[in-house]
Amino acid sequence: MSDKIQNDIPGGFSSPACSMHEVDPAYMGLEGNWAGIKEWRTGERRRLIDRRSLLTSHERDKKTSGIQRHLDRLLPHVTGRNISLYWPFLGEPDLRRWLAAAAACGATCLLPVVSEKNKPLTFRSWRAGDELIRGVLNIPVPLHGEELQAELVIAPVVGFDALCYRLGFGGGYFDRTLAVLDPKPLVIGVGFDFQEIDTIRPQHHDIPMDAIVTDGGIRFREGNDAPIVQMFGK
Repeated sequence: MSDKIQNDIPGGFSSPACSMHEVDPAYMGLEGNWAGIKEWRTGERRRLIDRRSLLTSHERDKKTSGIQRHLDRLLPHVTGRNISLYWPFLGEPDLRRWLAAAAACGATCLLPVVSEKNKPLTFRSWRAGDELIRGVLNIPVPLHGEELQAELVIAPVVGFDALCYRLGFGGGYFDRTLAVLDPKPLVIGVGFDFQEIDTIRPQHHDIPMDAIVTDGGIRFREGNDAPIVQMFGK
């Protein structure tokens, strides 16, 4: 069977929620215990992905439209910028229409690529209609896109906290990538309001987002919106 994309949307996902998320890690003695924190995060991922899977297509579309409106407000000037988005997976907000609109406004749109396991991501240019193949986890990646440096990375979240730390799928690819990129791109996490948790229990390797955009609004890390406004604002 060919690896070329025949179906744009990856398959579904379901897994049982873990009751560990119901108990605060400090109570369980997990603070400072990376193995325990990893296990707790696994439970949170399952819970949050299961919660996201309960959205109807109408609810998801409505919430995604809210995210797109807030992105437009936050990023009114994208012309000439290299912007990495993502291909929607496991019920994530589908921002491909926003990506197409950004491209129509003169942005160069990129998709992240896992070129090698446990190595930083690379970014390849992509426009609607360009050929895709299935990469890691069957997530589509550009076949012939040009490898470019991203100035802005929009990353989906499984969960997030008030300090703009992102809980992802656990592979560490985004953190590993942001740790080595020079210059470091601006990074925006996107998700739904209900994905906010008290804390992800950040560790030394966790890198906070510059902002989190949800259907409910925009949250800036430590109230510092200056870098995003300077590059993409009015």
